Amino acid sequence: MNRIRITVVAALAGVLLLGACGTTEPASTAPEPGAAAAGPVTVTDTRGKTLSLDRPAQRVVGLEWSEVEQLLTLGVTPVGVADPKGYATWVTAAKLDATVKDVGTRAEPSVDAIVALQPDLVIARANRGAEVIAQLEKYVPVLVTKGSDTTDNIGRMRREFEMIATATGRTDQAAKTLADFDSALTDGKQKIAAADATGQRFAIADGYLEGGTVSIRMFGQGTFVSQIGTRLGLTNAWPGKGDPAWDLDQTDVEGLTALGGGDLRFFYNASDGDDVFAGGLSGNPIWQSMPFVKQKNLHRMPDGIWTFGGPLSGIQYAEQLVRIYAS
Repeated sequence: MNRIRITVVAALAGVLLLGACGTTEPASTAPEPGAAAAGPVTVTDTRGKTLSLDRPAQRVVGLEWSEVEQLLTLGVTPVGVADPKGYATWVTAAKLDATVKDVGTRAEPSVDAIVALQPDLVIARANRGAEVIAQLEKYVPVLVTKGSDTTDNIGRMRREFEMIATATGRTDQAAKTLADFDSALTDGKQKIAAADATGQRFAIADGYLEGGTVSIRMFGQGTFVSQIGTRLGLTNAWPGKGDPAWDLDQTDVEGLTALGGGDLRFFYNASDGDDVFAGGLSGNPIWQSMPFVKQKNLHRMPDGIWTFGGPLSGIQYAEQLVRIYAS
């Protein structure tokens, strides 16, 4: 694989003058604990494309919340984020400073707003479109993540976190965080086993009210949070197969009968305050007949635990599952 060096083209200088003009000094050759390493870095992204940077990236723009969480976890405050207001609603694992610039939505980030920030790296998601990535790569290196791999989403998260850490010179911090993540799963599994809860069933869902109809999105076996539950020794009870990329399956209230009865616990998020399970379904007889509703095994997760997040969100989710099953 050829190494490529991507630099900001000279023709962009006029555009950059319209944006922020501050620069960041190079890292010290002897960084303090927690600081970025110095010197050139080379990293290969999920496309198989190799980026070579003269120094670890310091001015970084993140276009997906999971990757923004990972940057903050590593001690890197991004200069720009897609939909920072949404991030603050859905992600609490790593707090984002309110002064970070908004560069548009995750689905439609603004290339002009990103370039004006003079980043030395943009972290983008492959599923958001090759066209935006191609436009950005005219001006700045772009590191592309997948965001999901239903065959091994925990392993995928680890690899992408390490990739971002390499690009930002924070591999020591990444190793420590991943060790904490591993410990949370190991300790949690032991606590669940000690509570004689190994093998108990769970289901995870999001709910939406659209035109008076409740639509339910089930998290299949291949999703990140489902695989966390499995690592803890639990069993995802949803029998359906979701989309190939994310293993998210759409159903309605009647479809939930596929979960059956028994010891199942039903988990969901409603960080935006729109709790359709407690509100929109409160008078639905099919919903009220569900065994987990009757048994009060319905659990709204604390707001701000991102189900598609990085290692810190994963630790948050694991801790909540352990709290429910091992208390």
